[in-house]
Amino acid sequence: SAMILTVTLNAAIDKRYVVKEFQVGEVNRVAECTYTPGGKGLNVSKPASIAGAEVVATGFAGGHAGNYIVDSLKPFGIKSEFYHMEAESRSCINIWDEKNHVQTEFLEPGFTLTEEDFQEFKTLVPKADVVAMSGSVPKGLDGTAYQKLVSIVKEAGKKVILDTSGKLLEMGIEAKPTMVKPNIDEIRMLTRSHCDTREELIEAGKKIHEAGIEIVVISLGADGSLAVGEEGIFRAIVPKINAVNTVGCGDSMIAGFALGLSEGLSLEETLRRASAISAAAAMREETGFFVMEDMEKLLPQIVIQSL
Repeated sequence: SAMILTVTLNAAIDKRYVVKEFQVGEVNRVAECTYTPGGKGLNVSKPASIAGAEVVATGFAGGHAGNYIVDSLKPFGIKSEFYHMEAESRSCINIWDEKNHVQTEFLEPGFTLTEEDFQEFKTLVPKADVVAMSGSVPKGLDGTAYQKLVSIVKEAGKKVILDTSGKLLEMGIEAKPTMVKPNIDEIRMLTRSHCDTREELIEAGKKIHEAGIEIVVISLGADGSLAVGEEGIFRAIVPKINAVNTVGCGDSMIAGFALGLSEGLSLEETLRRASAISAAAAMREETGFFVMEDMEKLLPQIVIQSL
């Protein structure tokens, strides 16, 4: 079976604190707290594994927190190839104020990496069919971080999906990854165009595709998504679902594309699968998680239009 390698450079423990009413400068008692290993790459790993792929997760994990992050992958049967750092992996704290319905976040900076820390990455790539890199990078790395990693994967002749934003995306895209999934703001940044209509969005997607990116996927939120590739331009229309948690749905979509690319499915079929996985993930409380039964129910309901 195909192997998918996921890359999470900036993994974290996401701590969610629910408080009755958040008081600055006071002692706040937490009504309930949940700890979840976070990082976009981990939210790609889990759905890909649930969907039946062999998944190896890599990145950097430090200290006890890093061990906790790596252990969380075991129940999913994900093989961990994280590099262990001395310093602790970061935590991100999200405080939910029940009374005022306000969310306050504290994002730790995490450890600092140097270019040298990456040397081992080359040894993992040959075993993979598709490599998916997602999210932000730790301190000490600049916009060239993904550019270098994408180049390593391309040189090994493997497919690579890059899902990030800002400078990391702008510079990473220069290495011509197989696929990118920019949102509307990112497309505007990349093509310096307004993209106010669907036509303009498609034009912008085509521009990025013509610059050497095999597949460009643009999310339209509740309106589904667009995919521009060698085989044409497609729009996926997703049925109305009872969404409980849309966090990580974009990552679930990346998992679907990684699966499709690794199995050599057509762009149309891959988009259908990815859309069904993403919608199924929105139906469940847990981030980066879906149930195959939900996905199989949704598959025939997804409409793919050729534009």
